[in-house]
Amino acid sequence: MGCHGSKEKKSNAEFSSAYGSGTRSGSGSQNTVQPPPTTTVAQAQTSPPPKPQRPSEVVASAPKPNLSPTQNARAVQKPDTTILGKPFEDIKKYYTLGKELGRGQFGVTYLCKENATGITYACKSILKRKLVSKADREDMKREIHIMQHLSGQNNIVEFKGAYEDRMSVHLVMELCAGGELFDRIIAQGHYSERAAASLCRAIVNVVHICHFMGVLHRDLKPENFLLSSKDDDATLKATDFGLSVFIEEGYHHFHFHPLPVLDIQEAVSDQDIHWKVYHDMVGSAYYVAPEVLRRSYGKEIDIWSAGVILYILLSGVPPFWAETEKGIFNAILEGELDFASEPWPSISDSAKDLVRKMLTQDPKKRITSAQVLEHPWMREGGEASDKPIDSAVLSRMKQFRAMNKLKKLALKVIAENLSEEEIKGLKAMFANMDTDNSGTITYEELKTGLARIGSTLSEAEVKQLMDAADVDGNGSIDYLEFISATMHRHRLERDEHLYKAFQYFDKDNSGYITRDELETAMTQHGMGDEATIKEIISEVDTDNDGRINYEEFCAMMRSGMPQQGGSANPLIG
Repeated sequence: MGCHGSKEKKSNAEFSSAYGSGTRSGSGSQNTVQPPPTTTVAQAQTSPPPKPQRPSEVVASAPKPNLSPTQNARAVQKPDTTILGKPFEDIKKYYTLGKELGRGQFGVTYLCKENATGITYACKSILKRKLVSKADREDMKREIHIMQHLSGQNNIVEFKGAYEDRMSVHLVMELCAGGELFDRIIAQGHYSERAAASLCRAIVNVVHICHFMGVLHRDLKPENFLLSSKDDDATLKATDFGLSVFIEEGYHHFHFHPLPVLDIQEAVSDQDIHWKVYHDMVGSAYYVAPEVLRRSYGKEIDIWSAGVILYILLSGVPPFWAETEKGIFNAILEGELDFASEPWPSISDSAKDLVRKMLTQDPKKRITSAQVLEHPWMREGGEASDKPIDSAVLSRMKQFRAMNKLKKLALKVIAENLSEEEIKGLKAMFANMDTDNSGTITYEELKTGLARIGSTLSEAEVKQLMDAADVDGNGSIDYLEFISATMHRHRLERDEHLYKAFQYFDKDNSGYITRDELETAMTQHGMGDEATIKEIISEVDTDNDGRINYEEFCAMMRSGMPQQGGSANPLIG
């Protein structure tokens, strides 16, 4: 969820990042956390808050009618079943839906105009039949509560309201027309430590607000921040709270301390609060804190993720790299920071000091959000220099964003051409999981199938696996997606497989993949918009002839680690 970016038609992956996936199965189901009372900090008192209502008590606003047996039977059938616990409403009574802005796994986002005021917003319409489990529905309700709770605070998207009819849940929120964080940086073409400090200050302010108001974000990454408008002074807004949970204290109440404004560092003391320790595996690979991988963590994980973003803002690449997700996790656990490669020798010691403190392995020793905002480099008018950062940082940042889609599609093409011997066993595994013989595996089938073979993955991990394998973002995994996701990567990257994949894109056998050929292939799979395709050509085409030759294609497929000397061709493995 979240507010809308500037692109007309986002691909599924971009849509999920900018808007959130609508709900994340199992993201908080193992820890049922009750929200603090919905109140702004200005209204809060120093005395302990009253006992919070359960989510169902907050949402439910209408008495249940007496139903006949026939009506009762009908009421439990999807999609008629209510999720928000209140009477169905026709959103068109309040808003006029306009053009489609994006499409994702759970629904479609539209431009909408409020009938009473004429103000434009973004409306995400989520199909209820996509919310396959009770955990999905609880996750959605919790995300709505959190967005209502945080709405109105600086750097957080404003939430207007939730409406439900027979088929869908509609979420109306602020329209953020300024685009994604990295897009703005790259478009400006110039960059400095002071600019990085300003952006990071906004991100850490979100962390500070969340923690102050009793929320653990759990999924901070650049894609979840959009700019409110195209103006130069646009506000950076956090837009996705799909993995967020209310903080549950182990022994003591969370006391809200009154603050006139939230960017002053008068924070709640943690010394007398025993925070609930969470065990879900959540977050995106590059931004996950080490204690999340060890399955015992608290609110310090948000500072770690913000530290990773700061490292990227200053260097253009993440601090922890590997060819595979498992390799990334191992690098995170080792925790060795590279300050030797470019551009780090020219980055100020003060900036590096803050990065180290935010990426401290021991969460108990990690700097807090209040301390980050008071750091000499981070403070407004502080030590951050206005001297331009090396333009290579912007190039690396573009590379970091561009490749994932093309590589995923190429792997799917390779899977299509594997021999029976190479996929031995995987075909039977797919058939066993596809219990309804539909030719696709749903989330529930994947979860059940993994459990049958002894997997101990949490619901959140199964959901992440589902999202990674579901190349076209339609909510299910087809046979080829399954093979490309489960086949060992070194087999997929043999020369003969790469050549077949290259030929798939090179329709006229010219020896080059042109922009038109790339656009045709990616559009067929619902994966590319014009800006993304242009960017992929730009980054893969190392000899700058406007097309991709076979050597460039192979280098892209096999890359994933920064090369010596600081250059990088980052790819998500």
